[in-house]
Amino acid sequence: MQLSEFELEVISLLWKLEESTAPELHKEIIKDKDVTYSTVKTIIDRLEKKAAIKRIKNYGRTIVYAPAVKQESLQKPMIKKFIEKVCAGNPRLLLNHLMEDEKLSDDDIAYLQSIINKRK
Repeated sequence: MQLSEFELEVISLLWKLEESTAPELHKEIIKDKDVTYSTVKTIIDRLEKKAAIKRIKNYGRTIVYAPAVKQESLQKPMIKKFIEKVCAGNPRLLLNHLMEDEKLSDDDIAYLQSIINKRK
């Protein structure tokens, strides 16, 4: 499933909130981004059409939405696409950036080391 940056922003907010209405999502999104309600509703409709979110209940004319896919199910293909597009298909560039430029905790480093050890 391919999602635009804004679609990803909306579904990420839904993952965080677990369920929400279009007006509630719009209220959260406009804290950081100047977008109209109709734009947010269009993105919600697209996500529903892609089966990324689903309607779970109605309050009169207000619809409550929830994620229909788990965050993890979108992460792997998106990371793979990122590596292909941004890193020219070379995961070393991403790993190098993570190791040199990001603040990794000792637990993060131990986790990465355990993955490397399993691959040997």
